[in-house]
Amino acid sequence: MSATGNGLGNSNDSAAAFVTMASQRLRLNPNKEHKPESYDDMQLDFSPSIFSSLERYLPPNMLGMPRYDKVKFMREILLKYLPHGERNRVQKHRDYRQKIILNYQPLHKELYQLDPTITFVPTFLEAVNENTEESFRRICSEPSPGIYTFEIFQPRFCELLLAEVENFEKWVGDSKYRIMRPNTMNRYGAVLDDFGLETMLDKLMEGFVRPIAKELFPEVGGATLDSHHGFVVEYGNNRDLDLGFHVDDSEVTLNVCLGKQFTGGELYFRGIRCDKHVNSGSRPEEVFDYSHTPGYAVLHRGRHRHGAKATTSGHRVNLLLWCRSSVFREMRKYQKDFSTWCGECLHEKKERQRMSITATKQELLLRKDDES
Repeated sequence: MSATGNGLGNSNDSAAAFVTMASQRLRLNPNKEHKPESYDDMQLDFSPSIFSSLERYLPPNMLGMPRYDKVKFMREILLKYLPHGERNRVQKHRDYRQKIILNYQPLHKELYQLDPTITFVPTFLEAVNENTEESFRRICSEPSPGIYTFEIFQPRFCELLLAEVENFEKWVGDSKYRIMRPNTMNRYGAVLDDFGLETMLDKLMEGFVRPIAKELFPEVGGATLDSHHGFVVEYGNNRDLDLGFHVDDSEVTLNVCLGKQFTGGELYFRGIRCDKHVNSGSRPEEVFDYSHTPGYAVLHRGRHRHGAKATTSGHRVNLLLWCRSSVFREMRKYQKDFSTWCGECLHEKKERQRMSITATKQELLLRKDDES
């Protein structure tokens, strides 16, 4: 994100147009035929790719408007998720990140520009290049509904990324620089975006995660992923041992084990839930445990409740990429039925249907008795 200005210009005509636009809503479904404009040259509060992604959902009469008019409309929607106090926090985080990048010397500079040939295993690259649901399902296992596993990273890439993280942590220790940890639940690990890997992770999400998510998770914005939070977590002796039961702040999560040698640390999954049902119980078919393998990914919905069991020996490091869709988050405000992905909503829907069928049968039986 950038908070260096809005780059929108000034225009009485556009101000008048914006009054009209303010009463309009985004489309429920994207205009797949529309080619979005590029916003890379504008100074914006949010990533330019977010505006390009959101543009397909604009009302039809807005698609031909000047860029700055469309940006004003989309920006008002996005700012609902980022009030003024939060924008100040984001600017402070940008300053914090810039200070790190100016002072930290990367160990493996080739990591900072994603090179698919040295990053991914051939089977994964072939599937992405083919870019079909069939090609993705060919490389994926689905050991439990909504949980996909597949080999993704070459061993050498895992080694390079582990070495880069260790080098960054050594710099933090030597410089006594206080860094932010990945989230409120992990005391160890590092935010990869904070020391220069944001561009690499953007490419990973846009070019490699989003095509898969589009096919496997369309109902939670898989096709419109436009921002991310990328980090590594560490488990073992003198580090975090386990991770409590939670949901991620993401629409789709990529979780890749980088290594090293360890025992334990299994992920446990307990069903997908919306906000209303996040603390509801789990049914037997929703219970699944997964054992990590270095170089292999787990891909799941962010709302898939999970945790990590204790790493009983050794040292485990995982790369997490929380992928988010601003479009899905806006659309979700107007939805009341999440039965396409929430297990409890689906259960309640089926129960209502069952009761309706039972009531109809009883009514028909009563009518038959009356007739006889």
